[in-house]
Formats: sequence, C-alpha cells, structure tokens
Amino acid sequence: MMQPQGYELGPVTRFLAEDHRRLERLLRTSVDSTGRVAQGTYEHFRAGLLRHIGMEEKILLPAAQRWNGGTSLPIAAKLRLDHGALAALLMPTPTTHIVGTIQRILEQHNLAEEGPDGWYEICDRLAGADVEQLITRLRAAPNVAVLPHSDTAAVLGAVHRALERAGYALGSDSL
Repeated sequence: MMQPQGYELGPVTRFLAEDHRRLERLLRTSVDSTGRVAQGTYEHFRAGLLRHIGMEEKILLPAAQRWNGGTSLPIAAKLRLDHGALAALLMPTPTTHIVGTIQRILEQHNLAEEGPDGWYEICDRLAGADVEQLITRLRAAPNVAVLPHSDTAAVLGAVHRALERAGYALGSDSL
C-alpha cells in the first residue's frame, strides 16, 4: 500500500491492511505453477477471508454507523455487496477461475478500503478515542465456521447472482 511520504497509517488501516497482505499471499500461493489449486493453502485463505469479512461486517461496519450518528457510510452498501460476492465464491470447490475472480475483486475492494480517504481511514478518524477498544475487538474476532465446499446447482446459481449484484462476473464459464 503506497502512502505519501511522512504519512502515518491509523491503527484500523494498519491492522486490516496487514491482514489483507497476509490473505493476498495465501491466495497467490494457493495456485501452483501447473495451475492446480493447493487445497491446504486455499483452505487457510478461505478461513482467513471469512474471518476478515466477519470483522468488517460484525464489528467495523456497525461501529462506523454508530460513530456516524446512526447513518451508514455511503461506501457500506458496496462493501456488503463485495463481501457477499466473495463469500459466495468461497462456497464451490476452488478452480483457477474462481481464484482469479477472487483476486480481481479483492484488488478493487482492498483499494476502496485502504486507499487515500478509504473506508479504513474514515474509520480511523471516526473512532477517535474508541480506536484502541476497536482494535482489541478486531483482534479478538473469532474464527468463522467453514462449511465443506458445495458444487450443487443451487450454490452455483447463488454465486452467479451474488457476483452480478456486486457488478462482477466469473473469469470463465466454468461454473
């Protein structure tokens, strides 16, 4: 994440952006040079992304709304659509097309969260004196139960609908 020289990241931005980097490394290394998805690495990524989404949905979005006088931030709706698309993509058995689609979504999504005047920076400003308590809550966020993959027609249809709602498409017609 590039920031202007002399610019110091706030605690929310620093904590969640570091988690983004960890998740990006896991996702990048989950596909080997032959294009095969390494299940163990992918499952670590999957569990980590679900926990990260949970931190944002259950802790950060509600806190930001509270700090903003009870009004959702304008970016909240798009973040929730992206989270829904990402969670849906984690349901079927992973393929290189699914991994590629997740990478493309995360590139745009992470920029909206981490970029200058991004969601995390806004949360750092809104949190004020509550920021350390917020970071403690984020660190303590539990792991999320991860269900087995499912490739049923209902799941695959839900994936396509969630992607469409969020303004994305799968990288291939392989689903």
